[in-house]
Amino acid sequence: MAGILSGMEQEATATAPGTRGLRAQSTVAQAPPHLYFVVSAIFHYLGPSFAVLLFARVQVLGVAWLRIASAAAILALWRRPWRTFATLDRGARRLLLAWGTCLAIMNCCFYIAISRLPLGTVAAIEFLPVIALAALGAHSARNVLALLIAVPGVYLLTDVRLAGAVIGFLFAFGNAGLFALYIVLADRVAKRPQLSGIDGLACAMLVAAVAVTPMGGWQAARAFTDPLALLAGIGVGLSSSVIPYVTDQLAMARLPRATYATMVALLPACATIIGIIVLTQIPSWAEVAGITLVIAGVAVHRPPGTPGAGRTEASRGG
Repeated sequence: MAGILSGMEQEATATAPGTRGLRAQSTVAQAPPHLYFVVSAIFHYLGPSFAVLLFARVQVLGVAWLRIASAAAILALWRRPWRTFATLDRGARRLLLAWGTCLAIMNCCFYIAISRLPLGTVAAIEFLPVIALAALGAHSARNVLALLIAVPGVYLLTDVRLAGAVIGFLFAFGNAGLFALYIVLADRVAKRPQLSGIDGLACAMLVAAVAVTPMGGWQAARAFTDPLALLAGIGVGLSSSVIPYVTDQLAMARLPRATYATMVALLPACATIIGIIVLTQIPSWAEVAGITLVIAGVAVHRPPGTPGAGRTEASRGG
């Protein structure tokens, strides 16, 4: 009888909600960090497909506001970030305030740029400072070779064209610089012992929602009388900010910054694949060559030193 009771207790413990939660967390922690990046890359380009619908109904900065505000609301309901923020020291709070402000301005610059320039051109410009981040962490000939392979691949894939309004290029370069800063700040949050990366993201997204409201809140007001536009705005926030930023944090927590920055070269390739599947946009031979070079560059790249040493270098690098 004692044996039966003991077995029942063990089974109850194994199926208890807390234990199931711990088991789920363990499964999440054991998943390959590269898998998280792939999820982030896919959803990164599903968001703009919703934004195409929104541009016809809501002004550009209103779209940016809807994206950030809906993401902030979702993360707030999920993580209760104010509890985390209250326990942080001054340095961690400053880091989150900087990250949130960066997110707000970066998203505004991105949407203004793609409203005036082809998305491929903006993506190519966005990649330039990311390559610089990867170059700073490329401590071996193999990683230099990876960059030399990936850069022409991105050029072929995005078909850089010097056409469009000057203001579009100004905002595209602004977005590029802020995207590089986003990687640095997000990497620091992901590797900061005092913070859970996802909880830090939820705090930063609330900061971003406050920061973006003076810039785009008034342009989003029209969406509240248009259910389809409001639903699309929530879709943009979920697919462009919640899912990719959360999986970014899960990947960055276990990848050196230089490795992550080089893997960003996969984003244009991922966009092309989504275009084939969802929009039936068949790539040219030049685009196929670009995809091949980008994937080859990512395959050649290796983290500097051991994984632990790589993370230490990455956390010191910014």
